[in-house]
Amino acid sequence: MSNIFNYNNKLFSAFDKVINIFCLSLIWFMACIPVFTIGASCTALYYAVNKVIRHGRGYIWKEFWSSFRSNFKQATVIWLIFLLIGLVMGADWFIMFQFMKAGAAWGKAFVIFVVMLVFEIAIWLYVYPNIARFENTNKAIVKNAALMSFAHLPKTILMLVILLIIAFLVYLIPFLLIFAPAAFIAIQNGIIEKIFLRYMSEEDIAKEEERNREYFN
Repeated sequence: MSNIFNYNNKLFSAFDKVINIFCLSLIWFMACIPVFTIGASCTALYYAVNKVIRHGRGYIWKEFWSSFRSNFKQATVIWLIFLLIGLVMGADWFIMFQFMKAGAAWGKAFVIFVVMLVFEIAIWLYVYPNIARFENTNKAIVKNAALMSFAHLPKTILMLVILLIIAFLVYLIPFLLIFAPAAFIAIQNGIIEKIFLRYMSEEDIAKEEERNREYFN
């Protein structure tokens, strides 16, 4: 009976991760309220999920805000650029869609802007993990994210599908919204970290494995 309350018990560990996912989602929502902070919030969420939930190092509140502060400037600049581009393409999509509804044949061009928006989201799915995990210039971060999104297209499509499924589940069961952000990042983390390993040197991989061993020992 005492094993039930043992921290190493698989059931207890799974329950602890669910609670952390719930808490991280709430923190993320809180940090996103000003809107312009969404980039830093996504970066901090990825960092906290990777470090605390996946590797069991640190505490969610501390790790989230630590990453939020240290990456705030870079993540915010890149996010605002992506937001501006997204708003422009979204407006173009809406205008073209209205023309199509009115019977204008060239209004069908709205599909082009939909595809462009999907590509932007796909690149963004790689941007904030790159900011969270590696130090680089803004230009290099976006360039690497774009290259990764195309170089690993099947996994990029998989992440987009998972994101769509989670959004649909939230639509059907709104209560799931309080778990959705961190739950998606937790799934995404398992996909993207395997991609990152291909770009990390053996020395960097060894250092990271050593940090994880030192924490658990």
